[in-house]
Amino acid sequence: MTLGRLVLLRHGRTAWNAEFRMQGRLDPELDDTGAAQAVAAAPRVAGYEPSLLVSSDQVRAWRTAESVAKATGLTPRPEPRLRETSLGDWEGLTGPEVEAGWPGGIASWRSDPRWAPPEGESRVQVAERAVPVVAEAVEELAHTDEPVTAVFVAHGGTISAVTASLLGWPVDVWHSLHPLGNCHWAVLEHRPDRWRLSAWGTGAV
Repeated sequence: MTLGRLVLLRHGRTAWNAEFRMQGRLDPELDDTGAAQAVAAAPRVAGYEPSLLVSSDQVRAWRTAESVAKATGLTPRPEPRLRETSLGDWEGLTGPEVEAGWPGGIASWRSDPRWAPPEGESRVQVAERAVPVVAEAVEELAHTDEPVTAVFVAHGGTISAVTASLLGWPVDVWHSLHPLGNCHWAVLEHRPDRWRLSAWGTGAV
């Protein structure tokens, strides 16, 4: 058999999330709320009985993965390809600050996955680097006798790009996925010929 289920968990809240400040590749820690979210989500995620735990190596995702590791007994594997979308010149700024410097830029970025912030990357580029991590997990787990579950801890933009790409959606409709909340997750089931989305936006509360 193979990888039968993929759980894509977004990291817990940071102070910058609370301030609606763009993080991208910058690396703020979880705040107290985010740490509590990770602890609350961990047993729910453990309930999927994962055999593999892979995480972005950015600190907010890694700290979230550590909580999942405690609940599952798994050792998290760091994976740089699961990092958040690079937002280039926008990183560290709030939405109004971005709009002041690049009028209309946020609307273009949100509606067109091919569009990238200045010195950043597009959602299509994110999918191109992150989806191979899933393919490698499928190959790695191909020897298993029964379908197994993998948990990937990552970031909202990365999870959206990976999900839409795995489902084979046209790029023009990728933006129809509602953004995941902190420590919420998506569940995809692997069929012989396709991936199927079975849950989106699930959380501990």
